[in-house]
Formats: sequence, structure tokens, C-alpha cells
Amino acid sequence: MTDPMIVDCDRVLGFTIPARDARGRMARLGPVVSQVLTAHDYPPPVEALLGEALTLGALIGATLKDASGQLTMQAQTQTGIVRLMVCDYRGGELRGYVDYDADRLAALADPWGLAALFGGDAYLAITFDLATTGERYQGIVPLDGTTLAEAVESYFAQSEQIPTLVRAAFARGPGGDHVAGGLLLQHLPDGEEGRERLHTQLDHPEWERVAILGRTLGLDELTDPTLSLETLVWRLFNEEEEVRLLPHLTLAKGCRCSPDYIAGVLAKFPTAEQAAMADEDGIITVDCAFCATKFPIRAAGV
Repeated sequence: MTDPMIVDCDRVLGFTIPARDARGRMARLGPVVSQVLTAHDYPPPVEALLGEALTLGALIGATLKDASGQLTMQAQTQTGIVRLMVCDYRGGELRGYVDYDADRLAALADPWGLAALFGGDAYLAITFDLATTGERYQGIVPLDGTTLAEAVESYFAQSEQIPTLVRAAFARGPGGDHVAGGLLLQHLPDGEEGRERLHTQLDHPEWERVAILGRTLGLDELTDPTLSLETLVWRLFNEEEEVRLLPHLTLAKGCRCSPDYIAGVLAKFPTAEQAAMADEDGIITVDCAFCATKFPIRAAGV
């Protein structure tokens, strides 16, 4: 039975299954995804797209061993309704936004799914920036599949050669609140646990059992905040010899914009260029696409 008083949101729980050479991450977002989405008032198909993207960003970002590292996921097209979708994760903080053609979306009879929103020429780029070493890893693959979760699976298969299962779901609760959840399962060969980049065989027999069990997880379970993440892990793998739970990570909405930061960026422009960007009162207004906040900054020399 579930306890209706329990609300398990805005965290990622990691686990390993040693006997199966597998690792996983389970995530659920509540207030964090609501804070990001309500800042923009997206229509339902775009809202669901970004909700899924933020969940996937949390799952993948939580695999970083570099606590100061950043994961960026970007989907882009030249001809689609959604021109750009981007989200990133750093130190448990998530942010994201979508640039789309509102008129074309409103005219579409069935605006759901990647093909409807992105068209046929979209691609997915996933970038890992490791702050401690200064290294950057990026993989780019076609935006295939019907969901972002399927596209991320393709990324790991093509760019990382890691057998991976990804599940993600987004929903609105009875009160209209946003909730999203996801599962990331990956196969690791012996001795690979802990490395930043993993390469392995794609047909390991132990992996098949883990993937089959992972596929039994219902999307409604992922978006039910009364089910703890630990409960979901137990439901999937309670027959395994050992499942090791890792310390959970707390998630938060994060945007790195601030008046001081933006003023510092503008200060790098020559005075003449700042004057050209300013209005008649000498104010440069900068919009942050992530948090939908406007920052009025006075141009230099005005």
C-alpha cells in the first residue's frame, strides 16, 4: 500500500545491481518542473516536451562524477515547429526552455510526438562539460523515435556504445500540478563502475534480464508522487541477490542569470556597441530565455 501523505519529488536516486553489472537512476520532479514551466506558459505539447527533457537531464546529469560538471541536452531543427529545445543540469540544478512557432503549432491537428514538433531534420546533442579537468564530450545523433526517451537511448547506443533503457513520463496532477518521472538503466562490464565514459558489449546476457524488468515499470508509477523512488526500485528488482542504493541527489530550479552577471557580460562590449543596444533612456534590456526574466542594465557612459 502507498501512504498518501508521502510526496516524493525533486530528487534522483541511484542504485547498482552488482550481479548484473548494471547501474540505474530513478528521478521524479514536482515543484522544480512546475517552476520552470509556469514561467513560460507553454501550450500542453511543448510543456510535455520540456517536462520530459528536464527529467532526462536530471537522470543523465546525475551520472556525472564531477560535482561541478554540467550536462547539456539540446534538440534543434531548421524546419520544425520547435526550433530549439535546451535544458541543462549542474550540481542538482535544472533549467530549460523551448523556442517554437506558436502559429504553426496552433494550426496543427495532432501536435504530439517528436515528428510533429521537430519535423524530419532534427538532431539531438548531449554535451558533458567536466569542470575539474576542463574536458568536454559531445555526441550528436538524429532525433529518432517518438519520444525524447527513445532518442536518448539511441544516443547512448550510437555515441557511447552503452546498452541503455530509458523511461520518462510527464503528467498533471488532479490539482493541475506538474509532475515528471524517469528511469535510466545501463549495463556496465566488470571493473567499469565509476568511470566517466563507458564502453561495453551490446549483447551481454545479464543486461537482457535487467532491461526486461525495467520495461515493466508503468509510466503512471513514475508520475505518482505517493510512491517513493525506493519503492519503485524494490518493485523492479526485489528478486535480485543484491541492490545497492546510492545517496540521493536533491534537485532544484537553477538559472545562472543575475543583474551582476549580465552587467559583467555587457561590460565586455565597447561603449559604442552598448549605446547601440540601449533604448532612449540608456537602458539595455536583456531577456533570460531560461527563467523568462527581464534585466534592465544601464549602458556604459550613459
